[in-house]
Amino acid sequence: MNNFQQYRHISAPGWSLGWTWAKKEVIWQVVGGQTTEQGDCSKFKGNIPHCCKRKPTVVDLLPGTPYNQQIANCCRGGVLSSWAQDPTNAVSAFQVSVGSAGTNNKSVKLPLNFTLQAPGPGYTCGQAKIVTPTKFTTPDKRRVTQALMTWNVTCTYSQFLAQKTPTCCVSLSSFYNDTIVPCPTCSCGCQGKSAQSGSCVDPRAPHLASVVKGAGNSSITPLVQCTSHMCPIRVHWHIKLNYKEYWRVKVTITNFNYRMNYSDWNLVVQHPNFDNLTQLFSFNYKSINPYGSITYVAVLSMANCGGEPKFCDTGRHVAPSYQNDTAMLWGVKFYNDFLMQAGPIGNVQSELLFRKDDSFMFDKGWGFPRRIYFNGDNCVMPPPDAYPWLPNSGSKHQVSYLTLMMASLVVLVLHAYC
Repeated sequence: MNNFQQYRHISAPGWSLGWTWAKKEVIWQVVGGQTTEQGDCSKFKGNIPHCCKRKPTVVDLLPGTPYNQQIANCCRGGVLSSWAQDPTNAVSAFQVSVGSAGTNNKSVKLPLNFTLQAPGPGYTCGQAKIVTPTKFTTPDKRRVTQALMTWNVTCTYSQFLAQKTPTCCVSLSSFYNDTIVPCPTCSCGCQGKSAQSGSCVDPRAPHLASVVKGAGNSSITPLVQCTSHMCPIRVHWHIKLNYKEYWRVKVTITNFNYRMNYSDWNLVVQHPNFDNLTQLFSFNYKSINPYGSITYVAVLSMANCGGEPKFCDTGRHVAPSYQNDTAMLWGVKFYNDFLMQAGPIGNVQSELLFRKDDSFMFDKGWGFPRRIYFNGDNCVMPPPDAYPWLPNSGSKHQVSYLTLMMASLVVLVLHAYC
């Protein structure tokens, strides 16, 4: 299993992969994984298969599994890193020994109806497609063998299938305005009539510890702190300081989910000034350019080239340069890559230092991000007209009558003196 997603990983309790056998196949042995159920193997005497179910489900083994039960890239508890964050841990593998399937590529039938839980819904898998047989090179690199048959299955993710409501929201503030723009109300759902309804928990309630403990930390359904936004995760973007040639931002990620510790979390931010990110404190950083770089484009047209009409290269035009406006941020290993569940220490934060360029300004909310993703999920942004405005913006800060009167008096006094 290869996770080619740039910034979406599979967190604990990990993936589970299922399919339907095309015939009456059984699994005799699994290395690097195990099936969740054995099924009815009563027709076998003596050697009992590992799994006799027609629709098996395989999960990864946990770290610390004995070496004789492991293969390469197994035994991480089903956790897969995102490709941009850690490509070496974005691969998982297990090996199954299948019976009653045939011994050649004509008798083997492709499994059907692949499903991937990671750990909840969201992934939709296509049909298995036969590809070029995988080749294996011997350790001395002098001989190559190949598999009887190789097939690929591609699974795609949809946030709308994964959950009915968003999972994160964004709040904003700045040094030049006292207004703190909160997450939009009901960003991830609305509070029930009572904190006892199970939708949220009041952190000041005396029964908090018993409710959180009784809820079951293994459940993937969030148990969040009661807030106006009801989101498990809130990302706060604060424009902190303005220097002559630089400006500074503070980013804080707060976990309001009592059931989840987010390990290997990541944040993707879109802002036009990431081309000029100078320094980052206590977070890792990687630029994500979705378009790549294109320098020149050859233009072919019908013209009289060399005396006869034909298609020829009439010139090379510089293609528009795509700005680096997307950055991926994640925690430092063994320091802040583990976002604790709701509570006093359920947050991580960092500061970003940007160098000013010709497009720099604080007007019209330019200093705030265009879009933010947490663990690959799109976060709810405040409406643009709610962003903190500069003090000299007449739309939000009207000059008082007292100020106008004082200014008029000063002008009159100066005029009379002159």
